[in-house]
Amino acid sequence: MNPSIKKITVAFSLLLLAQISLAQNVNSLLNNVISKAQSLTNNKGNSAVNFNNTDAVAALKEMLQTGSQNASGKLSAVNGYLTNSLVKILLPTEATKVEATVRAIGLGNVADKTILYMNRAAEDAASKATPIFINAIKGMTIQDGIAIVKGGKGAATNFLKAKTTADLTTAFRPVIEKSLNQYNVATYWNQLFGLYNKLPTTKTPINSDLSAYVTERALNGLFLTISQEEDRIRTDPAARVTALLQKVFGSK
Repeated sequence: MNPSIKKITVAFSLLLLAQISLAQNVNSLLNNVISKAQSLTNNKGNSAVNFNNTDAVAALKEMLQTGSQNASGKLSAVNGYLTNSLVKILLPTEATKVEATVRAIGLGNVADKTILYMNRAAEDAASKATPIFINAIKGMTIQDGIAIVKGGKGAATNFLKAKTTADLTTAFRPVIEKSLNQYNVATYWNQLFGLYNKLPTTKTPINSDLSAYVTERALNGLFLTISQEEDRIRTDPAARVTALLQKVFGSK
């Protein structure tokens, strides 16, 4: 055999042996990883394939439905907004000086009534949220579910917020307007902020649309409460009230 050809043959043989050895090492490594993963899974008492994508999306739907119903129920109760410091609707922060002045001259009752009835209006509207949420949740796709999983904490609530804010605004506003009119809140509001908005020192006028202001704050509180419910289901076994929620979220 030609010496050059012989050298080439030997070189190819060595290269082939090296590739075989590498493949064997990689295969051995993968087998070790799989074996360890299976061992860990068995120790936990859960199967690595305990649920599929369909189960996961169905669980996300149940989580959102449970969370949104709980949130709506809490906030639509008497004092649901008013006594919850995280969602209570207050006078605009940019008008704290106006509020302080009003209270200083003995008209704190006007401010208190405005705050009380804004929250009562929000509580009245919160009961309208559940069917809108359920309609949006029914339309969730597997692609939506994957995006929620990739999105991490709060992603399910953000999905719901994106899908329902417009419809909720439409549903909330007339209810809030009716409640505000019933309690004559616009009169108190105008007394507090009508003059403030006309002052030359006012850099950011307060929204003169009272219904819009209360609707926006009511929705912010609603989604914050849903987010809290979502976190509970993700972290607290006692909050997983269905078998599917226990199956999917309990396996993590």
